[in-house]
Parts: sequence; C-alpha cells; structure tokens
Amino acid sequence: MIKQDGSNLIFLLCTPRSGSSLATVMLQNHSKVFATQEMWFLMSLYDLKLAPYRPYGGTGIIKQFFNGMLPEAAYEQACRSFAIEVYNSLLKSGTAEKVIDKSPRYYYLLEFLDQLFPNSKRIWLIRNPLSVIASYKKVNQHVRDRFDLKSELMQPKFNIKMADITVGLFRYLDYFSKPHPHTYRLYYEQLAVNPKEELMKLCEFLEISYEEGLERYGDFMDEPKSELFFSMGVGDPFVGQHAEPHTDSLDNWKEILDREETELYCRAIGARVFHELGYSKQLEDAETWTGARFDMEPDHELLDLRRKQLAEATGCQWQENYRISSEASAIVASASAPKTAQEAGSEAEAEIVRLQMTLRALDRRLEKSYANQKRLQLQLDHMRAKVNRVKSFIPFGNRLSRWASAYLASGGQKK
Repeated sequence: MIKQDGSNLIFLLCTPRSGSSLATVMLQNHSKVFATQEMWFLMSLYDLKLAPYRPYGGTGIIKQFFNGMLPEAAYEQACRSFAIEVYNSLLKSGTAEKVIDKSPRYYYLLEFLDQLFPNSKRIWLIRNPLSVIASYKKVNQHVRDRFDLKSELMQPKFNIKMADITVGLFRYLDYFSKPHPHTYRLYYEQLAVNPKEELMKLCEFLEISYEEGLERYGDFMDEPKSELFFSMGVGDPFVGQHAEPHTDSLDNWKEILDREETELYCRAIGARVFHELGYSKQLEDAETWTGARFDMEPDHELLDLRRKQLAEATGCQWQENYRISSEASAIVASASAPKTAQEAGSEAEAEIVRLQMTLRALDRRLEKSYANQKRLQLQLDHMRAKVNRVKSFIPFGNRLSRWASAYLASGGQKK
C-alpha cells in the first residue's frame, strides 16, 4: 500500500519520447508492481490553485479560496490524501504492492511532487537527446500530430513540445544532478541492449525481486495487466509491435533527422548536456556529420523564453535550478494527517489558524486591489494624455480650459 510519505510509490520521470512506454510495459508484468500508461493526474491537483475558466464562473472566487482562504498545509494534505486514495484503489485490482506513475511531463511540478511524497522512489529515464527529437518526429508523423523542429524551435509562440525538449530536459538535469538514495538513473540504450541485466538492477533499487522473463513482455500479452496497459492507447504506438526490447532505434536519429535539424537542436541545448548525460560520442558524431562545432553552453535566451512562456501559459512557479529534496514536507514525517484545531483542543491554536486564514485572504485582496490601482492609474494617465493632446490642437486651449473651469466653479455667474 502507498503510505503518507510516498513509500511504495514510484515515479518514472523523463522527457516525452524517451522510452518510458518500453520501461513500463516490462515493469507492469511484475507481480508486486502496478503500472499502466501515463496518468498525469497530479498535474490536475497542482492546477487547482490556478483556477482556469469554468462554465459556471467563479474563477476569482476559486482562486481566492485556494490561494487566500485555504491554509497551504491543508491544501497539501488534501492533495496527498486524494492521490493516495487513487493510487491505493489501483492496487485493489491485483496482488501488486507498489504503484509506478509514469508521467513524462511531471517536470512541470517537481517541487509539488517532493512536497507530497518525499520518500517516493524516482527513476530518471535518460536517452540521447537527438534520439528523443527523432522519436518525436517519427511518432508524430505516424499519428499526424505536428512536430516541425525547424519552424517551431525558435518561434516566439508557445509550443509544449518545444518546452519538453528544452525546459523539460534541463529541469530533470538539475533535479537529478546529485546522487540521492531515492533516485535511480536508467539509460534507455542500456535497457534496449541488456534488458534483463538492467531490470535486475532496477528491481534491486525498487526493493523487489527480479521475476524471470519480465523483459519478454510479449509473453504476457494475454494477461489482464497487459490488456489494461494497452487498453489506454497512449505512449509509444510502436511498442506493441514487438515482443521484447530491440536495438533498431538506438542510432536511427541519423536517418530520421536531417543536418539542419541536428545542428539547430545541438546549438539550442549546448554540448555540455551531452557530456553530462554520457553522450559525448553521439555529440562527436553530430559534429562530424554537420561539420559544426557546438558551444558548451545552451542558448540561454531561448531557454529563458520557453520558461517564461510555460510559466505564463500554466501559472506555475518554479525554484531556479531545483534539485530533489526529501525534507520538503515535515508534515508527513508521521503517518497521520495533521491535527485540526478542534482535535488539538486548544483555543489558542484555533485562533492562530483563523488569523492565518484571515491574513492570507487579506493579502490576496491587497494584491488584487494593488493590481486594480495600477490598472486605474494607467487608464487615468492615458486619459490625461489624451486630453492634453486634444487641447494642444485648440487655439488658446489652455486659456479656454482655465476660463471654463472658473466659470463652472462660480456656478455659471459672470464676474
């Protein structure tokens, strides 16, 4: 069962098109593991505070409630309780004891993930960045979903796929930058070449025993768990065409990408990321093929643009260069939920809670009031400027204005 601190919960994290479907289709056959296609539902919990437009209205009221009235600790605990109920309900479908949540775009909420489940296991699935964009191009041509690196990577318009291969990549690079007992680096290429060996090491990290034949996922196609996995129809559309991992796609970026795409992307993310991830040889191949020499540093202007776009589109707020933390939420140190003021039986504690809620609500109103003041001040300045422009076109405009003001002040009486 999944516990309050995230014990027995596993997150498979990576940028989209990194091979997470392959890893999951093998792991989900383990008797102690429940894993299905992408869930993404933690993002919907995170987004509650953003209060997007709803047909019944009340967007401002909902924002005020979540960001002003509801205490932060209560919000976190409510999200945690909901998520645990969801995860544990999935375990009721079989003999599994652990849940794998495979959701590539969780780079969007890494801080939130740490707050909720600091003792969860986190697997970082790593793949050659050039193979990632090659997979994007191949798969999106197959499903007729637009992916045009040359026309979209440098465009100022927001595009979530361009955010994946820039912001997402560097968010994970920062997050997993230091060794941590709850993290594991799994390389797609090694998983494809030596699946049994890699699965044995991964099972050891997950504290479960390797079960013979996990890598031959085709042998499990008629099992209920596999039927559930493939019934969702998301992820890699090609994984079901094979019965076990293969090496056909390891270097196919050279056939799928053209020189311009390769050079464009390598310049965007820089050479350093290839070296840090262990793909120096692939970078050398790209430089030889394109005839270019790539700077170590990425295109910071492009990365800043994509971060800003994603923040504006989602309302999310991130810590810069955020790294994994298991100390984010002291609330879950005990397995029980935090006590309410009534359970504490303390009038003083109840008063503190009320005051904190009031302060948060007033802070939100003050922010809104300040925003309104700025808006009204801009309108007032605009109108003043407009009046002054009109007056400048009228002969003796200032003299007439003073005469009109004096006339109105005297009630229309001549002097």
